[in-house]
Amino acid sequence: MARLSEFKEAGITAATVSRMKEKGLVLQLSRGLYQLADASLDTHHTLAEAAKLVPKGVICLTSALSFHGLTDTIPPRVWMAIGPKDRLPRIETPPLQFVRFGEKMLTSGIKDHMIEGVRVRIYNPAKTVVDLFRYRRSAGKRYQKSPGLNLALEGLREALRQRKATPAEIARYAGEAGVWKVVEPYLEAMTANA
Repeated sequence: MARLSEFKEAGITAATVSRMKEKGLVLQLSRGLYQLADASLDTHHTLAEAAKLVPKGVICLTSALSFHGLTDTIPPRVWMAIGPKDRLPRIETPPLQFVRFGEKMLTSGIKDHMIEGVRVRIYNPAKTVVDLFRYRRSAGKRYQKSPGLNLALEGLREALRQRKATPAEIARYAGEAGVWKVVEPYLEAMTANA
């Protein structure tokens, strides 16, 4: 998977890429993004595609929860966190849903993963669960496409059950995000008989 700008940096002109596309050697995934026609696809292909198109973005919320195997929900779009002043990308495929995180929340809890040779930045399980609690509301313009509280509870339960996050990690991220008072009763209830 490569962007047209990466082809140009390697000395391959746009005309050559166009001829390669006509001959069926490369497929155009979206505007300016290409992939070899015979390349095998990973189950998380759309995450790699999104990371290539929005290099500053971080996979978050439902998409991160699904990547970590903490839900059976298949997100209809890739959720990406961007900075408060970052330009909102205009991308049609894959379908993306952007959320704006403050600088401190944007940079904490990121882990790099390699998917189809592409470096994809994804929040760790504990940070993902806390972010779902932050975006749990469905009222108001900011939370219009909120994943909801049920997904946050499912993520919390599965993260603890699969031991992908400790209660201490979740508590630390909840404190940083200012949602500890919301997370605390659920975390206590799920760890009371552990």
